[in-house]
Amino acid sequence: MLRKFKVSNFKSFEKDFELDLTDVNGYEFNKESIKNGLVNNALVYGHNGVGKSNLALAIFDIIEHLTDKQRNEGVYRNYLNAYCNSDFASFYYEFYINNKIVAYEYKKSDYKTIIYEKLTIDNQDIISFDRENESSASIKLKGTETLKTEIDNKELSILKFVKNNSDLESNEINDTFSKMFSFVERMLYFRSLLDRTYIGLDVGSKHILEDIVKKKNVEDFELFLNNAGIECKLSIVDDIDKKTIAFDFNGKKIPFQDVASTGTSALALFYFWYQNIKNTSEVSFVFIDEFDAFYHHSLSALIIEKLKETGVQFILTTHNTAVITNDLLRPDCYFLMGKEKIQ
Repeated sequence: MLRKFKVSNFKSFEKDFELDLTDVNGYEFNKESIKNGLVNNALVYGHNGVGKSNLALAIFDIIEHLTDKQRNEGVYRNYLNAYCNSDFASFYYEFYINNKIVAYEYKKSDYKTIIYEKLTIDNQDIISFDRENESSASIKLKGTETLKTEIDNKELSILKFVKNNSDLESNEINDTFSKMFSFVERMLYFRSLLDRTYIGLDVGSKHILEDIVKKKNVEDFELFLNNAGIECKLSIVDDIDKKTIAFDFNGKKIPFQDVASTGTSALALFYFWYQNIKNTSEVSFVFIDEFDAFYHHSLSALIIEKLKETGVQFILTTHNTAVITNDLLRPDCYFLMGKEKIQ
């Protein structure tokens, strides 16, 4: 699980901007929203322009250099904050992995160039590499004794290098190191249907309706839409060289995309990812930016409930105060975001 995240000199964040998911209170309702003493279900409210989307991009910057999963380099243009005099952005992640606190911090001069990395597990230094002041990395994992520690390629993470080039012994620290990678590789970010941008978890372009058909989830998707208040019957139809979904109007079948409203299309996008999210072995952490941009508040509430049922740690951003209610989450799960802090 993600415990804390801090970033500075990245896009709109000039100074340290910290998200703390450890500050929980002893409320006796919606206890499932807290897990391992951490906020498991978070909703971030903020006005336009305060940096909610940039917070998501900052958290998912880690995908670029630790994984081979989907990335979107285009949204990381203008990487450094325009007002800051520093030549690098700083990132700090604190995870709860394998019953241990794993802290990973790094500095980058741009989306790909890594200047500094440090990994600690329960305050024990495990890996560090200051590329500006050191010629080699410090690595303290059993099984890496003969590993090369001089890495000239500044786009290659020392952590990823160790993971891909070591036969690590099986022990608690090494297992925690591997499980941290597993967590990061299963992180997922996506936003509204306007651009269908996603980062992490998978690779390549996605065909929403065809994927629902392929996974044999059309009936479940129909039930999901009806539960959302969209009365419909769905059918599988042929579309050139693939199978897709159509609305069935008493035998007359019209392609889904031809008649679906903006809100219904947004629900289809959510359901597409929900197929993965509800299988907790596939997804570790979800960030949905402006998750309810096209929803009535009752639909927004349904989405939150569906996500809660999965048990997956999630963060949602919104402009909708109607979903900030104790019926859905609890006060320590709601965050108010401004340009300089989130609380």
